[in-house]
Amino acid sequence: MTDPFMIPDTLLRLEVVQRAEEGCDVAEIRRQLADTAALTPEAAERFYLALEALTPRADFPYYEPSDLDHIRARRPDGARRMSLPDDAALADKLRGAWLGRAVGCQLGKPVEGMPRQDIETYLRAADAYPLDDYIPLLEPPPVRMVVSAPQSTRGNFQEMARDDDMDYTILGLHMLETFGPQFTTADVAETWLSLLPYNMVYTAERVTYRNLVNDVPPEAAGSWRNPYREWIGAQIRADGWAYGAAAWPEKAAEFAYRDARLSHVKNGIYGEMWAAAMIAGAFGLDAPNPTLDDIEHLLRIGLSEIPARCRLADALERLIGWRHETGDWRAAWERINNYCGQYHWIHTINNALIVALGLLYGDGDFTRSISIAVMGGWDTDCNGATVGSIMGALLGADRLPPRWTNPLNDTLRSAVIGYDGSRLSALAQRSLAVVRQVWD
Repeated sequence: MTDPFMIPDTLLRLEVVQRAEEGCDVAEIRRQLADTAALTPEAAERFYLALEALTPRADFPYYEPSDLDHIRARRPDGARRMSLPDDAALADKLRGAWLGRAVGCQLGKPVEGMPRQDIETYLRAADAYPLDDYIPLLEPPPVRMVVSAPQSTRGNFQEMARDDDMDYTILGLHMLETFGPQFTTADVAETWLSLLPYNMVYTAERVTYRNLVNDVPPEAAGSWRNPYREWIGAQIRADGWAYGAAAWPEKAAEFAYRDARLSHVKNGIYGEMWAAAMIAGAFGLDAPNPTLDDIEHLLRIGLSEIPARCRLADALERLIGWRHETGDWRAAWERINNYCGQYHWIHTINNALIVALGLLYGDGDFTRSISIAVMGGWDTDCNGATVGSIMGALLGADRLPPRWTNPLNDTLRSAVIGYDGSRLSALAQRSLAVVRQVWD
């Protein structure tokens, strides 16, 4: 079956979009492309070379490096390293993070890619709006898009379904166990090729995987003709690194950088660093009843590890300001949509704002936080998973509602070789051992 994201014409046309988003003037290339009757390989090569020669306009207001030294040179002050909880509290938080990520991912799977309005229509028809439990299955659905994962709907599962959001969390744990805290980007590439089937990776990761197989070196595999290099694929890989660097946001962001640079650049990298720093920060924050101030503090921990003058930071700062202007998450969502709704539904920036939306409007409550993240639409399983991970790490497993965690039966399906059927509790225990190794 042909992957629509790997069709040559699609790759080239999305490369034009990507270069425009990076601040380049692509008007002439768009005109020429529109006038090209047949996109032969020779013609495509000419367009790629022209696109690669572009640089951002002089008036482009952002500074967006892709190397760690320059990223750190332009980041704000922040909580680089926090106090590690005692063993019992840390174990509970790690189990909460693994469970919370699985719950949020499972919640979002059925409506992945659906617009917010269609999700609301579906849920109202199911008498399930606003969400406070897994999504019911309606057949036929009341909206045009069919539910994408019926096996993840309420009453239709007894385990966490296989999902790339969870596969990458496993891989992060595996790599820290295998290579230790000094793992390299080349180690990440080797692990993908050894343990992750090609047909189970998507967009930026699939292009990168293809490039690796074709002997493009790891340091170039993610940037060579990969129009998805600022999409959400890296952001969903943050968690395994953050669990291993619990309460150490700077180290978690560094781990995330080494991982993200394999497949992403600029805001694609920042998304993973931001998420990893927030998740790590949640382990170090003692807030059994989180307030808005606590949540904003976590968001700023994440922002403190990425350049202050990048598109992602600019958008997140705007949302934090909007939270102080309106208490209605739907009104804030409209502002998000107006500001960055032009991005693809799998892009980093718009989805990062939905993650922040769930956190800022969740009132410190696990159910409300993951529900808003999923009801916000776009990449719902990714956003639900990240919010669930953060809230699970913040609250701990013992404070997560059983109606969310019990249906998973502590079981995780996975495409990662050797990990299918893993126990979430066992993975959390292994993460605890990694934390000790990272902190020693």
